[in-house]
Amino acid sequence: MRAEGIKTARRILCVFPRYTSSFGTFEHSYPLTDGVKAFMPPQGLLLIAAYLPENWPVRFVDENLRPATVEDFEWADAVFVSGMHIQRQQMNDICHRAHDHDLVVAIGGPSVSACPDYYPSFDYLHVGELGDATNELIRRLADDTSRPDQQVVLKTIDRLPMTDFPLPAYELAETKKYFLGSIQFSSGCPYQCEFCDIPGLYGRNPRLKSPQQIIAELDKLRACGATDTVYFVDDNFIGNRKAASELLPHLIEWQKRTGYVTRLACEATLNIAKRPEILEKMREAFFVTIFVGIETPDPDALKAMHKDQNMMVPILEGVRTINSFGMEVVSGIIMGLDTDKPQTGDALISFVEESRIPLLTINLLQALPKTPLWDRLEKAGRLIDDEGRDSNVEFLLPYEDVVSSWRKCMEIAYEPKKLFDRYLHQCNYTYANRIKVPVSPEMKSWANIRRGLIMLRNIFWKVGVLGDYRRVFWKFALGRLKRGDIEGLISATLVAHHLITFARAASSGRQNASNYSIRLREASVPAE
Repeated sequence: MRAEGIKTARRILCVFPRYTSSFGTFEHSYPLTDGVKAFMPPQGLLLIAAYLPENWPVRFVDENLRPATVEDFEWADAVFVSGMHIQRQQMNDICHRAHDHDLVVAIGGPSVSACPDYYPSFDYLHVGELGDATNELIRRLADDTSRPDQQVVLKTIDRLPMTDFPLPAYELAETKKYFLGSIQFSSGCPYQCEFCDIPGLYGRNPRLKSPQQIIAELDKLRACGATDTVYFVDDNFIGNRKAASELLPHLIEWQKRTGYVTRLACEATLNIAKRPEILEKMREAFFVTIFVGIETPDPDALKAMHKDQNMMVPILEGVRTINSFGMEVVSGIIMGLDTDKPQTGDALISFVEESRIPLLTINLLQALPKTPLWDRLEKAGRLIDDEGRDSNVEFLLPYEDVVSSWRKCMEIAYEPKKLFDRYLHQCNYTYANRIKVPVSPEMKSWANIRRGLIMLRNIFWKVGVLGDYRRVFWKFALGRLKRGDIEGLISATLVAHHLITFARAASSGRQNASNYSIRLREASVPAE
């Protein structure tokens, strides 16, 4: 579906801002690949690009790949920007550059929807999801592309049903240059975790696309070159268990049709471990990774943050259950909770060792607007506006102690030998449980073999020769080579190298302790 009834043509420049270096963007993995330069193509801007009137030319620039140029701005009649809180300063920078060319600039997406006051310079604020506010923005730009005298705020009241969403304009993105492909099945989450802004932004009743839409999007992603791993960016893949169960047979048939070339990944709550019938279908659909917001192994802390769904099954048991279906668990962990004790860091390290989870995104607690946590801390006077800190929360433990504990956890958890030992466990006890997929002609093609050889060359040279943890690497690598597990060798080393490199910077104080930190290093520097 597209916006209709608009005769005036406008040239729209969609610009996605750079990410500040963070744990979850895997930028240290890129030099080991065959040309990856960015994390994932942005769903929001590509959806808007596909929704615009058919006669409106659209140009998409992801500044994680290249900066928007003078020629881009001179081409455009208007500029669209979208992003998350961590990209706040970059978005404002794009606005200022567009204004230098006297262009009208509109911003949408999760950050402006939660905090409109973060963006005082933009001409149009699109608050909320695709819907009547989008149509009004298009109508206004069709009538006049001059900058309004004062900022205009357009709020979505009537959201477009997700079943009417167009296929995102993946053809505008250089999909082969992304670490992962991305796709969205649902919006919203039924749970009300204290720190999470999803229910406040998108509601508790998940809205859904049809299975047919998802298959069409996957086909389009493949046609545009994204064939490795596709990540379902839904906040909770099983937010509607019935819908997820109905989608999975379609994904299984799609994998059979396309030769199981594409791996799938998603986010889900830990209580998915109580649904073996869903996990079995996910295994058949070749899901290989589930991001689970474990947050903390402390039951008292889980109860305090209203993360009751994580207590429906013992955490370690839940992780092992998911692993038994061939899916690696990636975990979110939060430090700085009110329930933390001086021994919390040691308990976390013990959990890492027991769970054998290789990748844990360990963050300091950050209060986001539109969350119960924000409201509680604001009422208690515990929100801090200090750009020199890694968190806007006044912890109950001394701030420096919490940061020091975080740095210690990062150092120990991502010590090379410990990390590769955890990956060895995954190879032997998780990846071994995956379905045996056929070797399709596409996988045997020279283009695919060449990609693998390029990555092996880069890994062997940059890690195996130049790396200072090369002995640990070669012990792992030779074991994989003896078993003929080239895929396990490449995938584990790509991620491990990023984790080790980032963790070293973090433990020495050269990285933020939160993905949402207001202390955004590099953020004020324009793309180069």
